Amino acid sequence: MNLKGLSVLLSTIFLVLFFSCTKINEATELGGDLIPAVDNVNTFDTTIDITAAYFPFNDSSKHLITDNMALGRINDPIFGTTNADMYFNLSSTVYGTSPFKDSVKFIDSVVLSLGYQGGYGDTSISSQVTVQVSEINTGLQFQDTVLYRFDHPGFNSGSVLGTKTFSGPQFKDSTRIGFKSDTTKVANVLRIRLNNSIGDKLKSFDATATGGFKNDSFFREKFRGFAVKTTNISGPGMLAYFNLVDFTKSALIVYYRSSNNGIKDTATATFVHSSYSQANSIKRTPGGNYLANLNQSSSQNLYIQSSPTGSYVGMAIPVLSSFPNRVIHRAELIAYKVSPVLDNLFAVPARLLLDHKGASNGKDSAYIFENDLQAGFDGSLNFASFGGNLRPDNSYRFNITRYVQGIVTRKERNDSLRLYAPYRSNLFAKNMGQSISIPNLTNIASGRVVVANGNFTDPSKRLRLRIIYSNL
Repeated sequence: MNLKGLSVLLSTIFLVLFFSCTKINEATELGGDLIPAVDNVNTFDTTIDITAAYFPFNDSSKHLITDNMALGRINDPIFGTTNADMYFNLSSTVYGTSPFKDSVKFIDSVVLSLGYQGGYGDTSISSQVTVQVSEINTGLQFQDTVLYRFDHPGFNSGSVLGTKTFSGPQFKDSTRIGFKSDTTKVANVLRIRLNNSIGDKLKSFDATATGGFKNDSFFREKFRGFAVKTTNISGPGMLAYFNLVDFTKSALIVYYRSSNNGIKDTATATFVHSSYSQANSIKRTPGGNYLANLNQSSSQNLYIQSSPTGSYVGMAIPVLSSFPNRVIHRAELIAYKVSPVLDNLFAVPARLLLDHKGASNGKDSAYIFENDLQAGFDGSLNFASFGGNLRPDNSYRFNITRYVQGIVTRKERNDSLRLYAPYRSNLFAKNMGQSISIPNLTNIASGRVVVANGNFTDPSKRLRLRIIYSNL
């Protein structure tokens, strides 16, 4: 979470503080019992306009086994391209014996099934995504003991075993699974037919001392897993999200014909992703207005792209350090969404996150607003009170009242602020003396938004800090 370059650029940022005594003329959700009646003498409404800049976000988040995996590609004329590939291992459902029962006559078919969890981008029939499946090369390049970052480069793989083209609407339809005589159907599944050679390879393993079905370690020495790569799209494109630990829908299934005491039968051998490792290799190529205005404080628009390797808005408010000691009833950072091209397809992130950043880049230099975003006994966070979701008036509002009170009354450190859309973020909580993981988005690389800067042409939409206070 590096803020390299922020101190240089923010030295050019200007802020204007209006100390005039005005009536409260902007809506607030803080209850009337908490804000004194405005009498133009004791209670005041002050606004600080903030001119900021946005920067690349070095997101260090790593893929966990329960996280959904993104697959697909997006061509966004405002932000650039996003390409997502999947790499994952598989395990046998049994060890110490072969999952292939009886005498295998021949492999009927091999299908990789992936449980669909939703999509981002153009999920209509207009955007077709083509992917290919290959086997990850054996060796040490893809390791079971490593948690890979979402922006980790891809891994070497062999020849193509199967391809599939899909679009968003098809996942609503039920697909027949099993042998031709089986009438079982399932929806929200991507099924990719693979070359039977992978089934032949798996059935050749045995359960001897060094055989593939001895245990999980021997199995993955011989079979590292699959690479599922995006090769082509039509239209603006989409990212499809799949959950590999939903074993009812995600598995490699080998359908085969067998014979037991001369009786022919049909059977299946199933392999699932039940243990690490996995890598969701997501590559971002910045483009459009997002790239053109990166690191520029003069831009009227601020472009926030969700992680990985997205962006954050960096803000400094030095006038807070000289703000008179007052009773702060409400301090609210306000950012307004503006509408870029194709925002009907590329939706805003489910939530934006605001934190504050110290001068150093140590592990404890990115902080949660622990007094304003408080954790419950069950570990939940009161985002409803703190803010972060887009409101009906197209504004994002963050309640940092206690943080501002600490600056003006106790002369606590006035940090730079960071507004961004991480998948999750590890932030230091000073009251707990440790870093905690803050969940933010449901899916990686989902969402982008453009907000008005402090120099936006429409003053009512400008990035600002609004303070409601009373004299002591």
